[in-house]
Amino acid sequence: MATDGDPRALGQLLRSRRERLTPAGVGLPAGSRRRTAGLRREEVALLANLSTTYYTFLEQGRPVRPSAPVLDALASALRMSVTERRYLWTLAHGDATRTGAVGPAAAPPERIDPAVVDLVRRLDPSPTLVKGRCWDVLAANPAARELFGDWDAGPTAHRNLVRWMFTTDRAREVYLEWEPEARAMLGRFRLAAARAPDDGDFAALIEELQRDSEHVRAWWPRHDVVAMGSGTKKLRHPTQGPLAYSHVVLQIADHPEQTLVTYSAIPARNGASTAR
Repeated sequence: MATDGDPRALGQLLRSRRERLTPAGVGLPAGSRRRTAGLRREEVALLANLSTTYYTFLEQGRPVRPSAPVLDALASALRMSVTERRYLWTLAHGDATRTGAVGPAAAPPERIDPAVVDLVRRLDPSPTLVKGRCWDVLAANPAARELFGDWDAGPTAHRNLVRWMFTTDRAREVYLEWEPEARAMLGRFRLAAARAPDDGDFAALIEELQRDSEHVRAWWPRHDVVAMGSGTKKLRHPTQGPLAYSHVVLQIADHPEQTLVTYSAIPARNGASTAR
């Protein structure tokens, strides 16, 4: 049966953020006899105007349902960003955009609209792809396959963008700044996974990633999250070499769990596009 949130992950998030702060950073005296880094539970409770017992229950992952004012107070006390606040709410109460929870066995096969596939094809020569619910590559035009590699030609497992990022040498060749890009991708993927706590496909993929990637094993417990958005990337094209790209991310209206990403090389001042 579906749950409204993920109390265990909520507790992990609270603890991870508590351990990153210092008393001086939040206007509290340092005190003495601190055996570990970060704030104490009672200090977070004080900042959020909560009882230490209630806050402890939350951090222990007990099935309590904090109200919106409590979540806001905790987010402020722990100095959370806007994205982290949304993540906090999702872990506490589930995804407000979901019209109904779907269990692992009930998840329907993912399909992509032929009109979207046609759009991806027509956007060539701009590298363009569509990723699905669990970040599988559902469609990609020739320019995208040339830049990133032909997902259809490789193992089925590599058609998933997150698995491809963390388990292939090709990803490290393409991304000139692999580590920050990989961290950001994992943060975006964590937000997507938090919105579907009962989805067996997400659970299986997370387990595989932690098994196969030392980076995921090290970074996943940190509960770092990154909002989806457009921006720039430094990528290595197989024939044109290092290039700077801008990318735009669009949500598919009929299938909001699917996103289209399209890339454009950024011309340099001398007419060439380079990334150093």
